[in-house]
Amino acid sequence: MNFWMAAAGRMAANLKVAVLGAGYFAQFPHEAWGRIPGARLVAVADLDPSRAARAAMQDGLIGQPMQITFRLRTGDGQGARAYLDRQPYFQQMPKFLVHETAVHWIVTFRYLAGDPVDVYADLRRENPAIAGEGAGYILSSHPNGVRSIFDGNRHLDHPADNHRLTLGEALIEGTTGTLSLLGFGELTLRAFGSTDNAPLLQPQDWPGFAGDCVHALQKHVVRGALHGAPLETKARDYLTVRRIENAAYASAANGAKIKLDGAA
Repeated sequence: MNFWMAAAGRMAANLKVAVLGAGYFAQFPHEAWGRIPGARLVAVADLDPSRAARAAMQDGLIGQPMQITFRLRTGDGQGARAYLDRQPYFQQMPKFLVHETAVHWIVTFRYLAGDPVDVYADLRRENPAIAGEGAGYILSSHPNGVRSIFDGNRHLDHPADNHRLTLGEALIEGTTGTLSLLGFGELTLRAFGSTDNAPLLQPQDWPGFAGDCVHALQKHVVRGALHGAPLETKARDYLTVRRIENAAYASAANGAKIKLDGAA
């Protein structure tokens, strides 16, 4: 009996836990694992890269988050026929990169790091066939010292079979590790000081657009409407996103950082 108890103790002291699933209920087992001596949560995987990344951040897998960077590289903005075969109205939009594209990463950065307190943007129009801007940078400060960088250029590409799967590549960097989202949909974790990248989310054969994000949103809304699950997207959030978008354009026009209303 003592032998088996000792063996169990040695196993528990080295138990590394990986959790599959990072939805609403996942917060409870994540918290519970943190209160079990000898067990350590080392990986969280979810089919949604944003959820998986947020769960990894909340579970301390990268330590104190410091910087979130997304490099948008859709590779579809070159030449006189850019967008004509798919979304021809893109060519006539006077506000393009931020209004049509970067708003999705404004939402993502808020989800991962909280509301920004300021915005600085440097935007540029590179294709004369397009009325609006097709490239630029948006830098923001978030609570707890986190910075976000949106580096968008629709004229350039990134390594991927389908450039519309992730639309680019991301880094979420912290004091003890870095999360990387690659163009094939893989999310990896690299410990600080290491050269090894451990997969948290393997590439998937997504049936829908951009990692099946449309289906994920609609499924989320149905769960809320029919089963009372908490909704993560509310109308007032869109008003906040529009305010940040307007601040980005104002910053680019004035060449200055814009402090957002309500920021300390």
